[in-house]
Amino acid sequence: MPANENGEEVCISPLNLIMVFYRKYRPQTIDELDNEEVRNTLYSIFAKSSSVPHAFLFSGPKGLGKTSAARIAAKIINCEKHQDLKLRKSEKEIEPCNKCSQCISISQGSNVDVLEIDGASNRGIDEIRDLRDKMKLSPARATKKVYIIDEVHMLTTEAFNALLKTLEEPPSHVVFILCTTELNKVLPTILSRCFQIKFTKATSEELVRSFQRIAKNEKINIDKEALLEIAKLSDGSFRDGAKMLEELSFSFGNKKITRELVLEKYKLAGIENYITQMLENLSQKDTKKAFELLKIMQKQGIEARFFMEKLMEDLHNRMLGKLGVLPQTESEFSLSEIKQMLEMLSKSYMDAKYALLPHMPLEFFIIEWMAEDSGSGFLHAANDAQELGLDKNISESNSNQKLTGAQAISSSFSDGKTTPSETTLEKLFKDFIEKTKGYNHSVAGVLHSCGLKSYDGRSFIIETKYKFHKEKLEENKSRQILENALKDLIGKELKISVVLRPA
Repeated sequence: MPANENGEEVCISPLNLIMVFYRKYRPQTIDELDNEEVRNTLYSIFAKSSSVPHAFLFSGPKGLGKTSAARIAAKIINCEKHQDLKLRKSEKEIEPCNKCSQCISISQGSNVDVLEIDGASNRGIDEIRDLRDKMKLSPARATKKVYIIDEVHMLTTEAFNALLKTLEEPPSHVVFILCTTELNKVLPTILSRCFQIKFTKATSEELVRSFQRIAKNEKINIDKEALLEIAKLSDGSFRDGAKMLEELSFSFGNKKITRELVLEKYKLAGIENYITQMLENLSQKDTKKAFELLKIMQKQGIEARFFMEKLMEDLHNRMLGKLGVLPQTESEFSLSEIKQMLEMLSKSYMDAKYALLPHMPLEFFIIEWMAEDSGSGFLHAANDAQELGLDKNISESNSNQKLTGAQAISSSFSDGKTTPSETTLEKLFKDFIEKTKGYNHSVAGVLHSCGLKSYDGRSFIIETKYKFHKEKLEENKSRQILENALKDLIGKELKISVVLRPA
């Protein structure tokens, strides 16, 4: 068991070791940066200029190496081997030596002239004013003082303005390196005074290059297909990918890590098959099989939001195939159907983030899609024609016919004496759901599990067998949506009530 600095034995759990790989294998030179575009930009800056910009701005999503690149730049500027910038011409000469006191102290985070500041914690004007006062002093040992401000977009407006004054007339011995994940929140006046380098999401090749370096040094037995799968799951982030590789090494030890093991570890085995089955169920309008498939996925531990992500990804590729952007594959859905499903899934995906039961928004999506009028082929054809610019009037004309029909039904029972038939109520309620969908997909999804108990031209009574559905529909926001949808449908305001169906 390892000992601490006092000689006492300590227990280290695998959880405490997670993220060791990412810290251990942080790039220490430009060449070790896996983003090719960033490598070329930094080489160009430090090779072709006898002086460096006084302010950099590194922007891009998390986990792409912005802070690592900032430290490398700080080492290049202050490396004792690089006292004369004019002497550096080749890429090899540009790299920091990582052996002198300046390079070592910057790597360790102990250099008094290279300060890393968290913009989220030091976001006020007082902190920036204090920074301005300190930067007037010359460096203690380094060639230049380097201030690395992470998450700079978190600064207050007052702090930004104070920083701007410093960037306009910086001391010659100071270099700023600003890092942000949200470039749109940085003031344009700040942007104009910085040399910008954008860190884009890493490609699969760049990610695999990084993972192979870690696997080789850690002697992890892993095949190329497994590394490619990790690259897919890491969503372009070196940090997330390194964390997954580390988790896999703890889980499987000396055992060879294959693509199948990666899929098993992250509950992805068979996910493509589940997507195929779900799309088949949706095309056949088979609600029972779709819900049975959901139960199987829940037992497998597959998260609803993750499944929706993969389902949307598949549908998106199908849409691009139909538009000729990607090679077209056979699809049982029309372009307008794919578009409609993507819109519905996007809404369900957002709802799932706050849902009490994570699978419920996905279930609502299935119910809503299954309830789509099976005879809506004319509408889909009209939508396709509109998208292709062939006919702009078909869909609008069809919509007007629906509206006129609903108003006609409403006027037939406005006397409160005539009782509508069950078929008429079903037709009216279906049109009501369609109209509600235009306001809110989630509320429309709830309506699919309800029914229209009665309608007499003066009151509209919805019946549901679930208490939580009744509560949802009676919320102020939901009630307003329902009332607006009904007014649009029948052309007048009407009282809406929600009742529980007897057990």
